[in-house]
Amino acid sequence: MDGNRRWARRAGFANPSVGHRVGAEHIAHLLQWCQGLNIHHVTVFVCSTENITNRAANEVAFLMNVVETTITRLLTRPGRSWRVHMAGNPDVLPDATATAVKNLCIPTESVDTGYHLTLAVGYGGRQEIVDAFVSFLKEQASAGSTLDELARTFDADDIDRHLYQPDLPLPDIIIRTSGEQRSSNFLLWQGSHADYFFCDAYWPAFRETDLLRAVRDYVRRSKITEEA
Repeated sequence: MDGNRRWARRAGFANPSVGHRVGAEHIAHLLQWCQGLNIHHVTVFVCSTENITNRAANEVAFLMNVVETTITRLLTRPGRSWRVHMAGNPDVLPDATATAVKNLCIPTESVDTGYHLTLAVGYGGRQEIVDAFVSFLKEQASAGSTLDELARTFDADDIDRHLYQPDLPLPDIIIRTSGEQRSSNFLLWQGSHADYFFCDAYWPAFRETDLLRAVRDYVRRSKITEEA
């Protein structure tokens, strides 16, 4: 969801943070397109830990309000077809936002369509890996394991089991909007083998055509890999 504020400035809004609300509403379009393509798992990077700690207080407050109101309204309305999960550290969020995200996930737990949406809120890829390792160490300490035992047996699967959403599949494609070409600390562990697709459009202007291009590019590259 990158480029919300830049889109709003270009569109002439006096308050560029309005772009966050427009971008949040655009999630509904993305989910509709993904259903049409039979894409069952989507992760949306709503806000990073850096967004919360490094940006102006008024912008953070506006963004948190968007999470608490707009995103909640979109994803909990009647007839919902996506089960919602959260990835991130709720401790970095304002209490109201953390509660709102938790509460919007709960009513979707009964959704059994097979479509899963993960909201990365207060998320940082590096911190997720740290949190996974700390969780693993606590688990092993409770079991009475020694450091020598951990050093002999620890492997990547131990991190996998302690990620924020360990039961969800690894991403095939990571789409980055707004023309930026960097990972920005997103799904660093899970995306190690994902294909990246960089799109010049700001997130609110991201079109179904752009999604189709990303999918076609992924299919093309997958065929090349298979033939190699």
